[in-house]
Amino acid sequence: MKSIFYPRPNIWLLACLFIMCVVAADAEEILPQPKEDDQLYSFLLFDLLEYQGGKGFDQLRWDVVGWAGGDYNRLWFKTEGDTDADKATAEFQLLYGRLIAPFWDLQAGIRHDRIYGSGSADARTFAVFGVQGLAPYWFDVEPWIAVSEDGDVSARLTVEYDLLLTQRLILQPRVETEAAVQKVERFGVGSGINDVEAGLRLRYEIRREFAPYLGINWKRLVGQTAQLARRDGEEVEKLSIIAGVRLRF
Repeated sequence: MKSIFYPRPNIWLLACLFIMCVVAADAEEILPQPKEDDQLYSFLLFDLLEYQGGKGFDQLRWDVVGWAGGDYNRLWFKTEGDTDADKATAEFQLLYGRLIAPFWDLQAGIRHDRIYGSGSADARTFAVFGVQGLAPYWFDVEPWIAVSEDGDVSARLTVEYDLLLTQRLILQPRVETEAAVQKVERFGVGSGINDVEAGLRLRYEIRREFAPYLGINWKRLVGQTAQLARRDGEEVEKLSIIAGVRLRF
């Protein structure tokens, strides 16, 4: 009677490892392999580009934001301001942004403000720290804190929401408020809450990249900031009708 030869267990193990290596090698050729996302993207949005007119005043206003980078790290650029026949204010920001949660960016960088009027100009620079993202129920929220070159601390909170009436007709409420720790008279800024602003804009998206809009905007200076404005002969409350266009690239 012939004896039956059974391979030793270590031979079975080596054979299984060999088969696994062959299968893995074939899988690497067949299946796509994960890789780091190093693709660069860019985005530019003219969120506000509008004319504002009211009792005894009219002005142009802009609010522009853009970025370049990947999914996690981005270089942000922001500018906003307004101008009329007598005075112009402009703000420029250059920020580094890092994705810290889905739809939320942590941002830090510098901000430069300039005020023009009566043949003169003044300016100051800030270090800025804040976040930007979508809160529950799709509220676009942007709070930040800034510290000027003189150590003056200020803060701003902006909240927007897009209410889709149809696929093209969108109603956008927007609320903004600012506050400061120190009083800075040469910039018309008082200690405490500086102002409260609320707007309502109805836009029609002819295309996602082009949307004209109409709306109404209300702004009220409060506290010491209102006192400084009255001293300089300026209005502390403005109600305006607005017309503009929203551009996206």
